[in-house]
Amino acid sequence: MQLQQGRPENFAERLPKEQKVYDFLDSLGIHYWRVDHEPAMSMSVCTAINETLEAVICKNLFLCNRQETDFYLLMMPGDKKFKTKDLSAQIESSRLSFASPEYMERFLDITPGSVSVMGLMNDTEHRVKLLIDEDVLKHPYVGCHPCINTSSLRIPVEEMTGKVFPALGHTPRLVTLPAYDE
Repeated sequence: MQLQQGRPENFAERLPKEQKVYDFLDSLGIHYWRVDHEPAMSMSVCTAINETLEAVICKNLFLCNRQETDFYLLMMPGDKKFKTKDLSAQIESSRLSFASPEYMERFLDITPGSVSVMGLMNDTEHRVKLLIDEDVLKHPYVGCHPCINTSSLRIPVEEMTGKVFPALGHTPRLVTLPAYDE
């Protein structure tokens, strides 16, 4: 794995949804770095990628309420455990669970294992609310997938908050999730 700046050289060979992410970032003048790798299907694989990426690797969870009327994308540090009770009270939504892959694909144009804040660029109806654990923003860089789990991006937090989120049209809501001892 090698850290590279900007879009891949083999851009035309990438999936359209990944190309769309690079076009979006470039249109905003975002400075980003990329690591290409085997599919990252677990946080343990992402930990190895982070050795090259040197960014806070986010666990991105796509959640919904029981009625499947409210949807959330939660960005949290990968080393934190997620317990629904810690989030439910803060956002006043009981009975949170993982949303189905069908909703994930419909709203964000992503599949399980590729959940990323970049998928919000496909949420033109603003059905998904962005939630961010405050610890994510304490790092200089955030890591995310470009809507596919065979690459990971490193983006400066200040550019994510100052340029990316406003361009996505999704104002993040900060939440505080506790760190549990294993």
